[in-house]
Amino acid sequence: MAELESLVQRLEAVVGRLETLPALGGSTGEAVSEYVEAFDGIISGPVTQYCSLSQKIGGDVQKHADLMKEAFSRERQILVTASTSQKPTDDVLQRLIKPIGKSITQMQEFREKNRSSEFFNHLSAVSESVPALGWVAVSPKPVPYVKEFQDASMFYTNRVLKDYKEKDKTHVDWVKAFNSIWTEMQNYIKDYHTVGLVWNKSGCVASAAPAVGCVPPPPCAPPPPGPPPPPMAVCESGASDSGPDRNALFASINQGAAITKGLKHVSDDQKTHKNPALKAQGGPTMRSGPKPFSASPKPAAPAPACTLPPVLELEGKKWKVENYEGSHDLVIRNTELKQVVYAYKCNKSTLRIKGKVNSITLDNCKKLGLVFDDVVSTIDVINCKDIKIQAMGAVPTISINKTDGCHVYLSNDSKQCEIISAKSSEMNILIPKEDGEFNELPVPEQFKTQWDGTKLVTTATEMAG
Repeated sequence: MAELESLVQRLEAVVGRLETLPALGGSTGEAVSEYVEAFDGIISGPVTQYCSLSQKIGGDVQKHADLMKEAFSRERQILVTASTSQKPTDDVLQRLIKPIGKSITQMQEFREKNRSSEFFNHLSAVSESVPALGWVAVSPKPVPYVKEFQDASMFYTNRVLKDYKEKDKTHVDWVKAFNSIWTEMQNYIKDYHTVGLVWNKSGCVASAAPAVGCVPPPPCAPPPPGPPPPPMAVCESGASDSGPDRNALFASINQGAAITKGLKHVSDDQKTHKNPALKAQGGPTMRSGPKPFSASPKPAAPAPACTLPPVLELEGKKWKVENYEGSHDLVIRNTELKQVVYAYKCNKSTLRIKGKVNSITLDNCKKLGLVFDDVVSTIDVINCKDIKIQAMGAVPTISINKTDGCHVYLSNDSKQCEIISAKSSEMNILIPKEDGEFNELPVPEQFKTQWDGTKLVTTATEMAG
């Protein structure tokens, strides 16, 4: 009976030890660490909700969400590898995260190929933020890295909210689910990877070989033998520096200050720095040693930039103006109230819009001049440089985002226009005066925020200097 009780106790101890082993992840049998399980919570939570709402919206949004789901699956594989492996070299790490980079590129290319999509703002919001998945290679501040890309998508999510707030609640819920992905991601990184992706110091050696997460560390082996001793110096006669020659060398060194007695005295007339005539003749020709190796390969010529054909056409209700360079005769006529104008990558050009349109967007343009009659909703300027806008009629709102250099000439009918700016510089608003001239006023770029006891109060400050 005592033997049976002892056997039962041993079996219970074995079961207890088995219960402490890591849980198995799915049907693959992989050991899932705590931070992989936490990441699974993000996938099963906000990511799944975002994909479900994307499927409900359908079309390009659903296709984009499928790519997003695949990107998170690849991210999870990196975390699984890190949880069982030692930190690899930078070269191996780059190969490990290459699938994530491929997913990011696919999603951004999908957005570029579907610029005419009715869900372009949805696609842009996702494309602007998805590079945040690269935090696995960022150290020591991955959280600000993720937040930066979340902020970059805010411009487009706000536009989705503006377009659908009163039309379809599904799109509003879609924005909330999408934003919560990156909010939860930041909280997750704070909890598990504060200063960078955590690797398993006692794990195997990470490898970028296909279908192999890591390889066992090599067995301990005695260190390789050191290099052979250097050969002994040999004088010109071929004798080694031993015996009498060596004793003579030490005797010479031990002379101390007397060692200089054998040197020849040089008079002032033989010194170059005290005899200009001798200096002008130049010193004896010295044999130069071998020149350092400088046959570095010439840098490869940069590949020619891919130039896309210019486009000015009406597609549905959208006027597309794209890829113009140095064109100052661009004119859009016969406009309608429901039409929108989208100008993309137009440089050193001038665009004239006649009639009344719903909205105008300038995206990635440089040194572009825009002249328009009337706009019903907004003019959006994003990722531009050195833009000039002139209103001939009325416009309620002008939004300037991530733009360096923007001059806005208002008309008498647009003096009440609201100017909304973020992450932009060198913005000036020109107000018409009675004599036909303009009064130029800069938009503040520097602000001061103080606590007044109940809330934060922010005021514009003058630029110093």
